[in-house]
Amino acid sequence: MLTRRSLAALAGATALALTMAAPAFAQDKIIIKFSHVVAPDTPKGKAAARFEELAELYTNGAVDIEVYPNSQLYKDKEEMEALQLGAVQMLAPSLAKFGPLGVREFEVFDLPFIFADYDALRKVTQGEVGAGLLAKLEDKGISGLAYWDNGFKIMSANSPLKSPDDFLGLKMRIQSSKVIEAYMNKLGAVPQVMAFSEVYQALQTGVVDGTENPPSNMYTQKMNEVQDHATVSNHGYLGYAVIVNKQFWDGLPEDVRVGLDKAMLEATEYANSIAKDDNDQALAAMEAAGTTEFYTLTDEERAAWMEALAPVNEEMAERIGAETIAAVEAAVSQ
Repeated sequence: MLTRRSLAALAGATALALTMAAPAFAQDKIIIKFSHVVAPDTPKGKAAARFEELAELYTNGAVDIEVYPNSQLYKDKEEMEALQLGAVQMLAPSLAKFGPLGVREFEVFDLPFIFADYDALRKVTQGEVGAGLLAKLEDKGISGLAYWDNGFKIMSANSPLKSPDDFLGLKMRIQSSKVIEAYMNKLGAVPQVMAFSEVYQALQTGVVDGTENPPSNMYTQKMNEVQDHATVSNHGYLGYAVIVNKQFWDGLPEDVRVGLDKAMLEATEYANSIAKDDNDQALAAMEAAGTTEFYTLTDEERAAWMEALAPVNEEMAERIGAETIAAVEAAVSQ
């Protein structure tokens, strides 16, 4: 829920955004507020900064991109509502965020072990299946522009996590996702939905025992300082969809849209080229820091995790759509 202060700001910003949605703009510059919840030095943070630079260049200064990282404007649960109301014009939420919006098909990205690697992932995000998913957002007043990678996730806690039994009874922070909730339950953990900005303190104070993240998120939020153990499991993928308020976007002058589309294309190529390296570097930095003991699953241990989590796909088929899951599985097998 939006706070009273946020609602007040939202009301004023909404009026401004609706004015800006018209084809003609009275202002000298078109303001695009780009809000996100992670640090500037994460893959998403760097990509947002690159888009800001390119957008202003390719529109010849007609557009001013204002990037607000680290939940400066809105937390996870607030930002989608803010976009729909026009308080911000652009977001890059994690793909799990579209489930509560009613577009549950995006939750296919949360299924455990559905992508073996980045090559398999690209067959979806750069293919017909990914484009079809973005198109489903139109009815919600949202236009989907691109997919940005973060990376594959690791598990962390204050105790070793080598087998599914090691999760029994652990309070694990998750983002709002019925799929992630289901696989944490399958592992015997107690999933706790929590805003990303609150995770460090929750880990530090013992409100939760552990969490899952790509290494870059764990490192930039300093979670390794308050987690004794982490397992390089690569059990799930975390990515983002860059989205805009559809009314605002459709009301932009054609020449501005051309420049912004070019900027987004190049920013996306940049985002997806740096994500793996950033995560590899973050993992190496945390290992060097020595505050967390990192463990990589053996083939046998990975097989045990996969076996424990295999029922999740079938259980989630009704929610996500069996056709969507089948389409993704067919795409990655090509």
